[in-house]
Amino acid sequence: MHNYFNKKIKVGIVGGTGYTGVELLRILIQHPNVDLTVITSRKESGLYVSDLYPNLRNHISLKFSSLDNPDLMNCDVVFFATPHGVAMSQARDLLKSGVKIIDLAADFRIKDIDVFEKWYKIEHSCPDILKTSEYGLVELNRSNIVKSNVIGNPGCYPTTVILGLIPLLDQSIPLIDVDDIVADCKSGVSGSGKKLEASGLFSESSDNFKAYSVSGHRHHPEIVSQIEKISGKKVNLTFVPHLVPMIRGMFSTIYVKILPHALDIDFQELFVKRYGSEPFIDIMPYGSLPETRSVRSSNNLRIAIYRPGNKDRLIILVTQDNLVKGAAGQAVQNMNLIFNIKETIGLESIAILP
Repeated sequence: MHNYFNKKIKVGIVGGTGYTGVELLRILIQHPNVDLTVITSRKESGLYVSDLYPNLRNHISLKFSSLDNPDLMNCDVVFFATPHGVAMSQARDLLKSGVKIIDLAADFRIKDIDVFEKWYKIEHSCPDILKTSEYGLVELNRSNIVKSNVIGNPGCYPTTVILGLIPLLDQSIPLIDVDDIVADCKSGVSGSGKKLEASGLFSESSDNFKAYSVSGHRHHPEIVSQIEKISGKKVNLTFVPHLVPMIRGMFSTIYVKILPHALDIDFQELFVKRYGSEPFIDIMPYGSLPETRSVRSSNNLRIAIYRPGNKDRLIILVTQDNLVKGAAGQAVQNMNLIFNIKETIGLESIAILP
């Protein structure tokens, strides 16, 4: 793959003060092909970035600027690490200026506007742009991402569940019962963002483990829309998210029922064949036990499969860092593809232990 640019990619970030925003900063300031040009914040305008995030001290000299900073229009790409609705409000003007957009919120994830508006309780202001945007799950949609000007970066839970299911669904002959898929998912507290809520307080989240949004979570329709697209069939997904007392990390356990004609398939080999050339997906040896700490602060996603008693139930275990592969790292992976540079550049950090 050859470098698309003979100069550095001019990058802007809208909403650089949240957890995904600082992850973007951490990755991008070390990216050899990036010139980080502007970072906006409604609340922190005028503040040095390193004053808010001391881990970036001596690595960045930029100040946060206001949302109407004209330098955004001079960027090659702008990342939105903002609440839902912000990216679509600025998308039209940015695209007119030739700026590419990678949105880490949900504005460009779900193609069905009625479904989007039902779950996110806001009107979609640019359905024409949504129609031409691409879903930014690289391992699923790489060939379309490279040609796109607008990317809807996947949600963290959907990344684990969809990647855990792709090898089972993209087959000419069905392998599993799509009316019986269960995703039991757990996330660290950073997955809910940096907003001030009681559930995020130390006294509330420490030494505690709980389910939430059991009656319906915003990521459910996103997952369903993608796995139905892959399988070509309507699916029945039970998706239950949980909050665990750790800062970062995600663990999704997916249960599926193998169809009778597929009982003799080597599912380990199926996963290895599908993901063997993917730089950020690690198919672990059969019967392995992935851990969240094995991917902490990295862009890697690890998958292990189980088949208890060699019967008709397949269990897929998926781990990732919700802030990296589940958000900022995947967004940078999309940027690398769009600008035709090596996909792994800036994303090869090894996980942190302990």
